[in-house]
Amino acid sequence: MDTNNPEPTDTETKLLLKDEVYQIVGASLEVLKGVGHGLHEKIYENSLVVEFGLRGIKADQQLIFPVNYKGTRVGEFIPDLIAFGSVVVDAKGIDRIGDHERGQMLNYLRITKLRVGVLVNFKHPRLEWERIVL
Repeated sequence: MDTNNPEPTDTETKLLLKDEVYQIVGASLEVLKGVGHGLHEKIYENSLVVEFGLRGIKADQQLIFPVNYKGTRVGEFIPDLIAFGSVVVDAKGIDRIGDHERGQMLNYLRITKLRVGVLVNFKHPRLEWERIVL
């Protein structure tokens, strides 16, 4: 990234944590293959923790992040997983990833102060995933 220009270029944004996202998607494909599709999201979240561990991927489950409004704590956000200490991973079991889920992930990234998130949808036999960059 150009230190004189704090905004990332399109190329830098496309490359941000590319290898990490690739590993997350690979682990997700393995989970889908092993567990099958259409189950409760928590099963996929827990299975990802196991698969990440087998692959040597550091993952934190259910970390608590405070949500503040005008300096007052109004609640907390607990993401499914944070992989590599830098990627929010949200396991889904929905018909398809849409604008609602993309918007949620952008908020998750703002709250966690991270730049990259991955939505992984396990509802269908074919894995659906999206990489979201803030």
